[in-house]
Amino acid sequence: MRLYLLPISTRRTLLYCQKLNAATTEQTTWADRIQSKVIRTWADWEKKDKGWQKKVVSYGNYAFRRIPYEEWGLKSVPPLSQRRKQVELNGTDMVEVVYPKSMLAMDKVPKVLQTLATEREALHRKRLIWCVVGMPITAPVALIPVVPNIPFFYLVYRAWSHWRALSGGKHIQFLIQKNLLTLTPSPVVDEVYAHQKFPLPSTPEATTGPQADEIGNLDSSPNIKKRYPEGETMVLSQANALKMTRALDLPELEVELERAIWQVENAVKKSNAELAEDNTKAQAAKPASSETTTTTQQKDKKVQ
Repeated sequence: MRLYLLPISTRRTLLYCQKLNAATTEQTTWADRIQSKVIRTWADWEKKDKGWQKKVVSYGNYAFRRIPYEEWGLKSVPPLSQRRKQVELNGTDMVEVVYPKSMLAMDKVPKVLQTLATEREALHRKRLIWCVVGMPITAPVALIPVVPNIPFFYLVYRAWSHWRALSGGKHIQFLIQKNLLTLTPSPVVDEVYAHQKFPLPSTPEATTGPQADEIGNLDSSPNIKKRYPEGETMVLSQANALKMTRALDLPELEVELERAIWQVENAVKKSNAELAEDNTKAQAAKPASSETTTTTQQKDKKVQ
């Protein structure tokens, strides 16, 4: 398989796993067959002009777009079965990590992968438990005629999604611990980032937690001008993301990049809006403080 690390902003990186020769290296599991069936059914529902299936697809796509791109990235990494573990330990299936050397320093690549694999581990485990707890509660909805038990199936899907994210993270941790990764800088990806036009959305405060350090090699990239050195700046636009998927001949990556860029852009906009609101409140508080001070001084003079 092949892993892609593609920076979205100066503090956020997309992980995507491309499965190579999946048919020959791994047997199709029952989970894969169910997933394929669900995908086909969903595609059929999308083709409908109206009806409850069309509404379910519409609301579902709205919800799916808001699932964090980090979760989608980990889900793209296959679970670590015993057969796959043996294949990777024997060196039969090489795991390649493709990344832009102009954006990510080679010595930081394992650290970025480790962070992506572990930073949301506790969250996925907690939400998986809550989804499992909620399934029996929503099961009686199936007694309602005609209407499918959408809440139950949603919880089933989210439980599976969290499990896949946890499994993908454990797989990456295994690859790092056993030193089974082959780091491969990509001139194609570097070329796309080199032609990125700026400025792009930015914010004075990072939208990530303290564990997300700034990605490396930014100072050596002359095309990136950070407006806020201590904050966060987008480094990839939707237009350039489309160029990247075409240059890599990886059409399935397009939806992953589009979702990730959209989510990070919204996070940056939200951060700027909150900062603007705080500044407005601070400015409004200043005149009130000045009036209070003036009134106090006048009272003191009268007393004197």
